[in-house]
Amino acid sequence: MTYSKEEIIAKAREVADMIAETEEVEFFKRAEAQINENQKVREKIASLKSLQKQAVNFQAYGKERALGLIEGKIQKIEEEIDAVPIVQEFKQSQSDVNSLLQMVSTAIANQVTNNIITSTGGDILRGETGSKVEASKPTKLS
Repeated sequence: MTYSKEEIIAKAREVADMIAETEEVEFFKRAEAQINENQKVREKIASLKSLQKQAVNFQAYGKERALGLIEGKIQKIEEEIDAVPIVQEFKQSQSDVNSLLQMVSTAIANQVTNNIITSTGGDILRGETGSKVEASKPTKLS
């Protein structure tokens, strides 16, 4: 059976919907909501964004000393934000969701590769398609 691109995309959307309903994604959403509700974190993020804009301007105008001072302030605020427990949990949940997506991507790629190898009469253990296996067999001399 041959599938169309549209059918494959439809199945990919189904898998995406399944992923969106995992514990990892649910935790990510809860952690993000808690960060958005945290006034202290919101203020620090606003300060960080303002300093980052200043840094871009200082860099554009070649103001190295001012840029260095701003970068120090940026680093300090980033450390303060990262020290908030919910931010640490949020970053861990981001990593967990990314790992899940990577696992799905790897599983798809491996399955496609294995199906190609199998359908061409190849050797999965060697990772060779049937065309490579056939090409490596000695030819009969007449």
